[in-house]
Amino acid sequence: MEPTTAPNKPQFSPAAQAEIKRLLTHYPEDRSKSALLPILHIAQAEFGGWVSPEVQDLVAETLKIKPIEVYEVSSFYTQYNLKPVGKHVLEICRTGPCMLRGSDELTAHLERITGAKVGGTSPDGTFTLKEVECLAACGFAPIVQVREKYYEQLDTPEAVDAMLNELKGLVHRPILPWEETGLPNSLKNY
Repeated sequence: MEPTTAPNKPQFSPAAQAEIKRLLTHYPEDRSKSALLPILHIAQAEFGGWVSPEVQDLVAETLKIKPIEVYEVSSFYTQYNLKPVGKHVLEICRTGPCMLRGSDELTAHLERITGAKVGGTSPDGTFTLKEVECLAACGFAPIVQVREKYYEQLDTPEAVDAMLNELKGLVHRPILPWEETGLPNSLKNY
């Protein structure tokens, strides 16, 4: 019988650890849980765009809280991905103003052109489609958010195609503030 080895436990990069340490200085020591949301964002960026149970356990360990406290938060907010995602997560607003301006047609067009269904990833791993609640840009509907950028007035196939072409042209995702020396190893080819 071969000895079994435990899989490598995820660890934050030194740059992410420094950013987490900096964030924790904003809260009283006995209230470190207050940093949970931004640390989940760091974790998601560090580990391929999603937070696996192992990564959530790392966050819990970092904050000295119970893992269930992390699971509750990460499963509540749609901004955290609980399964692997494509290079670009397209968050499609599905609320009233966007629906009135064509978000259903937008979603159908995105499904046709990317090959992904809402909640899934395109066969080539480039795009994940996700419906979300209001993105607070009703005057520019329909809206898609990709990371920190809004793509507005996507009410024509040409506008949608221009967005997808721009995204396909990106070699890497944008560098995050704490990554002054470049991408963490886990995202070098993300």
